[in-house]
Amino acid sequence: MDFLISSVAAVGAVIITNPLDVLKTRLQLQGELKASGEYQKVYKNVLQGAVDTIKAEGIRGLQRGVWPASCYQIVMNGTRLSLYEKLQVNGFLNDSDGKLSSLKCAAGGATVGVLSGFISSPLYMAKVQLQSQADPKLAVGTQHHHQNVFGALRNAVHKGGVLGLYRGAFTSIFRVGIGSGAQLLTYSKCRDALHNAGVCPMNSWSNALAGAMLSGMAVTASMAPFDVLSTRLYNQGVNAQGKGLLYRNLGDCIFKIVKKEGPLALYKGWTAVYLRIGPHSFLCLMFWDILKNLHKDYTRKTKQVA
Repeated sequence: MDFLISSVAAVGAVIITNPLDVLKTRLQLQGELKASGEYQKVYKNVLQGAVDTIKAEGIRGLQRGVWPASCYQIVMNGTRLSLYEKLQVNGFLNDSDGKLSSLKCAAGGATVGVLSGFISSPLYMAKVQLQSQADPKLAVGTQHHHQNVFGALRNAVHKGGVLGLYRGAFTSIFRVGIGSGAQLLTYSKCRDALHNAGVCPMNSWSNALAGAMLSGMAVTASMAPFDVLSTRLYNQGVNAQGKGLLYRNLGDCIFKIVKKEGPLALYKGWTAVYLRIGPHSFLCLMFWDILKNLHKDYTRKTKQVA
């Protein structure tokens, strides 16, 4: 049930925020391995990018990749949040005094993030490649021309075997591990502090809202560079042997981006990253709490009737 609750919460959040994820992906691919001034900025900002995408591709253009994004959320956040809930309920995140430990929250969040990030890596790759597919006037980065998520996964296996599905997984582990540790640490500690201070009861919507807002800021600040690196590595074209045409590995990707585009390129699409990750983190955690409380109420009432 924990997995189902976590999955439903994550899918609800991603359906709302996927348009921002599409724009984030394209902003991160714009000007790939080119210095500033050497390329035309197709996407100047989030608002202009959204308007031009709707004009060229229709409303559906902003929901490209929503199916693999939803599947990714089911696997990644379904696994991540349900495992973290188990750790919290069973007291593994508490110190000797029974209070939440910052170190254990961060370590627990990072651990479940690494595991879920690796498992869900193929779906993240499909999501990125489908989101980058655009009208020729708006195309940036490698264009893969997949028909759907199954086509993207089939193509990855065709070119690189089963290992082709996990190209870029190492970067995803860092991305989700760091983001998860920051998110769940700040979310848990903020909610606990507000409850102990008597400001917001633990099960109140205001407590969940405050915790989710803070965690969204922490996630954006900590994982933005890894988000750019993941997008670049997952979206690059590959040769007949399934090897990347632009980047050999994570280190090579960092070196080439910094050398060609400058250090700030690791924060490309920062506004879109925040506008996507902040609301997604907030909505996902809010939905998660609401569904958990509904399930607890239902279970309690069922036991009373029995």
